[in-house]
Amino acid sequence: MSKTRTIKVEALSRVEGEGGLHVRLQGDTVEEVRLSIYEPPRFFEAFLRGRTLAEVPDIVARICGICPVAYQMSSVHALERALGVAVGPDVRRLRRLLYCGEWIESHALHVHLLQAPDFFGCESGLELAGLCPDEFQRGLRMKKHGNELLEMLGGRAIHPVNVAVGGFYRAPRRDEVEPLIPPFEWGLEAAVDMTRWVAGFDFPDFERPYEMVSLSHPDEYPMNEGRIASTSGLSIDVTEYEQTFEERQVAHSTALHSVRKVEGTCYHVGPLARVNLNFDRLSPRARRVAAEIGFSVPCRNPFRAIIARGLETIHAYEEALDILRNYRPFKPSRVELQHKAGEGCAATEAPRGLIYHRYQVDADGKVTFAKIVPPTSQNQGQIEDDLRAWLPGVLSENEGQTALDCERLIRCYDPCISCSTHFLKLTVERGS
Repeated sequence: MSKTRTIKVEALSRVEGEGGLHVRLQGDTVEEVRLSIYEPPRFFEAFLRGRTLAEVPDIVARICGICPVAYQMSSVHALERALGVAVGPDVRRLRRLLYCGEWIESHALHVHLLQAPDFFGCESGLELAGLCPDEFQRGLRMKKHGNELLEMLGGRAIHPVNVAVGGFYRAPRRDEVEPLIPPFEWGLEAAVDMTRWVAGFDFPDFERPYEMVSLSHPDEYPMNEGRIASTSGLSIDVTEYEQTFEERQVAHSTALHSVRKVEGTCYHVGPLARVNLNFDRLSPRARRVAAEIGFSVPCRNPFRAIIARGLETIHAYEEALDILRNYRPFKPSRVELQHKAGEGCAATEAPRGLIYHRYQVDADGKVTFAKIVPPTSQNQGQIEDDLRAWLPGVLSENEGQTALDCERLIRCYDPCISCSTHFLKLTVERGS
């Protein structure tokens, strides 16, 4: 009789949040894979109801300490659509600048501290620091750049407070912007070095037939705006998101799973999806580095998403420098709002992938309905599918090694389920 084996990773390490993995095998056949997110539900959508729309950006920023800008930008765009408000080009550029800061700090953190250790057999970023001290220090310095930009433009590095529906509460002065230019010039070269470094890693031979989904804009690399596109040919307005994608409850996770509504299939969001769908809109320096290291699209290996993060970091530095160098203070920094009942939705690109918000507001400017779909819920089903395909090639009698190999794959997605300091706890059950 084939042996039944159960592998449990009670707490995933080097991911943002608390999650576990449960795998049941019958011989060499993978019978069940469950990526479980067991953090308590946080009810943000519920307690936004009854709040004034001006409070929303500050509240949703608290969903995540690493990517608060993504939640803020999605919320302000959706609420502006509900009110029929259009911001000017100056506000639009500052919003992209703020997003550049978040991409830099998030990608630098993930590359150097969370995923790179896997390629060196390290259990932690601190262990990697002993092997690669220069690269580790570079990552910390790059993350600091992102935080400094968020602090300058957003009011503080964690959970910025300067973002408003209609613009910003205050536009920065020129003398606040200029000090960031020299460190960002260094950072651009550091991002190039980082991307060359990760391109030399030994990547597993593992490709998947993904449907990749991201925003796509005709004139720029997508951050705040664009249509929703996919590698299968999908191209829809953001207003069609809920007719195309659907969240479904699964028993083993407090996070919902998103799928294609009609087909019931999972899909892939994040840097690899963005690069595949928008490669020609990356900055000139990012495209030159891609050619130098031999990175081309389509790329369907999730482990090589770390290279996509590197290319996006180059882009973020290059675009941020262009905005910083050419910035001129402006007034007013936000559009005056006229409250009215309405509904609006928007999607932006968090560092980890597409994020969708929809709100209804009443004539007094209070929220009556809120819907928020983060990247992790959209990737969770795809991660489980990847694990089913990955496991047969990494199974061994060493349960600890098998569990670590599974974690390596999960970390490719940089799943954002809030900050984790847990180490791996593995339980193995065997039966006949």
